[in-house]
Amino acid sequence: MSAPIIEAIETRILDVPLIRPHGFATFTANEQPILLVQVRLSDGAEGFGEGVVPGGAWWGGETVETMQVIIEKYLAPATIGRKASEISGIVHDWERHVANMRFAKAGLEIALFDAYARSLNIPLADLLGGKFRDSLDCTWALGVLPLDEAVAEVEERIASHGHKSFKLKMGSGDPATDVSRIAELVDALEGRVSFRIDINARWDRLTSLRFLPVLAEAGVELFEQPTPADDLDTLREITQRIGVPVMADESVCSPADALAVVQKQAADVIAIKTTKLGGLLDSKKTAAIAETAGLACHGATSLEGPFGTAASLHFCASTPAVTYGTELFGPMLLKETYVENDIEYRDGKVFVPEGPGTGLNPDWDQIKKFTRK
Repeated sequence: MSAPIIEAIETRILDVPLIRPHGFATFTANEQPILLVQVRLSDGAEGFGEGVVPGGAWWGGETVETMQVIIEKYLAPATIGRKASEISGIVHDWERHVANMRFAKAGLEIALFDAYARSLNIPLADLLGGKFRDSLDCTWALGVLPLDEAVAEVEERIASHGHKSFKLKMGSGDPATDVSRIAELVDALEGRVSFRIDINARWDRLTSLRFLPVLAEAGVELFEQPTPADDLDTLREITQRIGVPVMADESVCSPADALAVVQKQAADVIAIKTTKLGGLLDSKKTAAIAETAGLACHGATSLEGPFGTAASLHFCASTPAVTYGTELFGPMLLKETYVENDIEYRDGKVFVPEGPGTGLNPDWDQIKKFTRK
């Protein structure tokens, strides 16, 4: 039986409030802009993807506004009319129309995968090799918070969802003050949970070599992207000198980037965001490169909403190389949802939704509520 045809692609911008302000190295978010991408096939199946950049244009150079233009004006015309089964060929052909713009491409590519999986009445993971795990560890990320607020939030997350691992944002303030804040928090929890830090590429070499050993002594278990994305030599030096695993995030936005990190021996862990890598296909390639080189992979987040998070979960569930858990907590940071059935979080884990496609169905009343006018 012939595959259905891609008949329509629609986008809308959602502005979804967060449960609390979320601080990055250079930006604090109070709501999350999300580009919701909807694909409709000739057999009536519909799929959903999300274009999301963590913290806005400062991180990935794209915004929901730029993604919407790129998809509607350039990617959609190159996609509509083709068979839903041609995803790899469609994605390959996009390069003839649009360079880079990986976050936009990821939103549309995931919607295509979701639509085709729903048409076949199979889980999205089945199109990616098949699911071999039902749940993954889930780290909770704290924004840049005062000590008392951070302790209170950690205690609340332990009690409500059993989180065992927490990520702490750094890089926005004075390094000495930041390090003191983190060390005090780690000490306050007395080994009950583990902590990692994310500096969002904001420290230089000397700052890193001065302060990372202090954080290592305090008991921090992982350093995520302390130095600029293109400075792999310093990242390698940190990886080899400090004695704490280093994770590359901003340094890996493509499979080629992952290969460069491997060749430089610049990290121990690769953060795989399906958004920054342009979608599920290149995420698979990136994971394969890391796995072949003996590096661990981590299921990272761009603070996607439920559809984008569910797609990443299906990717992680079908990818053995994801051995360093996830931080796919995005839907829990939203004050309200816009799907009928939420992703399940408990006992420090996140569970892969069941059912066709991502396993989630839209709540159109909520979607209309958050749609930007």
